[in-house]
Parts: sequence; structure tokens; C-alpha cells
Amino acid sequence: MKEVLFETSLDLPLIHRGKVRDIYAVGDAHLLIVTTDRLSAFDVILPDPIPGKGAVLTQVSNFWFRQTRKIIRNHLSDIPLAEVLPDASQRAEVEGRAIVVKKLKALPVEAIVRGYLIGSGWKDYQRSGGVCGIPLPKGLQMADRLPEAIFTPSTKADVGDHDENIDFGETKKLLGAELAEKIRDVSLKIYTSCAAYARERGIIIADTKFEFGLDENGELVLIDEVLTPDSSRFWPLDTYKPGESPESFDKQFVRDYLETLDWDKTPPGPKLPEDIIKKTAAKYREAQVRLTD
Repeated sequence: MKEVLFETSLDLPLIHRGKVRDIYAVGDAHLLIVTTDRLSAFDVILPDPIPGKGAVLTQVSNFWFRQTRKIIRNHLSDIPLAEVLPDASQRAEVEGRAIVVKKLKALPVEAIVRGYLIGSGWKDYQRSGGVCGIPLPKGLQMADRLPEAIFTPSTKADVGDHDENIDFGETKKLLGAELAEKIRDVSLKIYTSCAAYARERGIIIADTKFEFGLDENGELVLIDEVLTPDSSRFWPLDTYKPGESPESFDKQFVRDYLETLDWDKTPPGPKLPEDIIKKTAAKYREAQVRLTD
């Protein structure tokens, strides 16, 4: 596996190059998803990769896919990488950061679950007393644990655009009431179960996003990535204090650095100093070790 991988060029049809993932067609029924070391912040792909990040995300995601199989099916297939990438040099480039998955109909909603009041949720609460139309108790502080986890979906944006928060009524219009309720319920179940597991290992999962697809029978399937430091806010339990911005194991560390710059959060993204790159890589690795070892 290459230590640093910013972009791939494989002998398969490229379908999509996202903020982090390169997706290739494998016949008509499967996809090869390669998680690169690209890092996006504020929906902008930064010019500097984080060494080993793609491998960490893949291994953490695969761990959670196994953990959540009793709750919901996922998109992983049992097709080995060697079968879809017979060229040994290309295989070596993506080994440990590539998965072969079933091709499904992705749903146009990101299922966001929040267990703590932070980020855009905190801003919304300060403005409205709730988050995405869900009323919350008065007097909560930044980073407070919510009385119970809440489901606050958003629409999925194209690369470079911003996701938009939507309320549950809008979600039902987009997906139909039955499917919207199923996604809400399973998202809350996955989050609650996995957040309890992570807490025992010294990590608070403050919030996260899930993505879902439908198979050929219309059954709901968990896709994309699950509870990684890219799709979630991970905080160390031992230093957590409500009322202040917590330390993190995720790319919030990079976001905090970027907030100190005179940058308008539009492309191109600024270069990252070497120490920020190294510290971020270490944060990702530590999260992986705590959760999966």
C-alpha cells in the first residue's frame, strides 16, 4: 500500500471522484471504492493529503460495518480485490484502502445524528432554541450532551457545494414517510449502540452521518462509510468539558487551524503546515487503535 495516495488511476471505468473517494465500476453490479488521503474541510479539497488517512478510514469503516450487521445490512461484497484488480502494482497501490461493494441506488439524504450540541447545531440552538426544528431544553452549553440523540438530516451536495439541513417533514417529502421513518429509526439505533461502545474505549462520538441505498428489492442498505473520523466528531472522553470546544480525533483539528487563517473557505484551499499534517495523521491513527484494537 502506498503511504500517501492523493488520486488514483486504475484500469477500470472511473464513475466519480469525490472529496475523498475514487469510485470505479466493476461490471454492472459492483463498485470499487478507493479511499484516498485527500482531506476536505468546509467542502473544499485541501492540496495536502494526510498520510495513511485513507487506510484508517477504510479499516474503521469496515470494523463498524461488521459491528452493525445485526442492525442493518451493508454494501460490502465478498469479492476479493485481486479479482477486480489483477495487476499487482495497481493492487498494491490501493491495498488496505479499497473495498468492492454492491452497486445500489443511493438515497439523496444524509442521515445526520447528533448526540451533543456542537458545530452548526450549536449555532442553530443559539439562534432558535432548537436544532433543525427540534426544540431543545433552555440553558444548554456548547458541547453539552443532548437529553437523547436527535436525527437532523441534510440533502447531499455535489463536490464544492454545501449540504443543506432539512427538517423531517422535508425528508418525508423526498423519500416517502415509511422510508424516512425507517432511516431515522435505524440511524438512531446505530448511533446509540456504537456511541456506547466507543465511550467504553475513551471516545465520545458527538455526531455522525450515515448514507443509505436501496437494493433491487427496495430493501434499505447501509453504504459509504460508517462512524469514521471524517464522517463524525470524535472527542477524547478524559478531557471533555461542556462549555468549551473539545479536543478531537477528527478533522476538526484541521478546521480549527483553518479558522485562524484569512481564507474565505472557497477553492483553492490553503496548504497545511507539516506539523498540522503530522498531528492530524496521528489523531486518525489513535482513533483507529482505540476503537478497533
